[in-house]
Amino acid sequence: MKATLIDAVLLFGRALEMLIFARVILSWVPQFAKNAFGRLIYALTDPIILPIRALIAKSPLGGPGMMLDLSPFIAYALIELLRMVIVSVIRSF
Repeated sequence: MKATLIDAVLLFGRALEMLIFARVILSWVPQFAKNAFGRLIYALTDPIILPIRALIAKSPLGGPGMMLDLSPFIAYALIELLRMVIVSVIRSF
């Protein structure tokens, strides 16, 4: 039971990371971001990326002139951190 739950958490985290990576790639080619596949990727990743982007914009790192969007990198780190915490909690029971 524990192994199945841990595998599900790991799979979900990996899927989120792949979706965020796909979003980064799609952002380089704007016409792909406007088709149905691109809209799906953006719809699935917006709840993760947009709050992080808003926090960065309010921080000293962000602002209107920021050239590099760091939100995907921060999202990767947060996903990994949550994955480690959830897996350790599951293993402790």
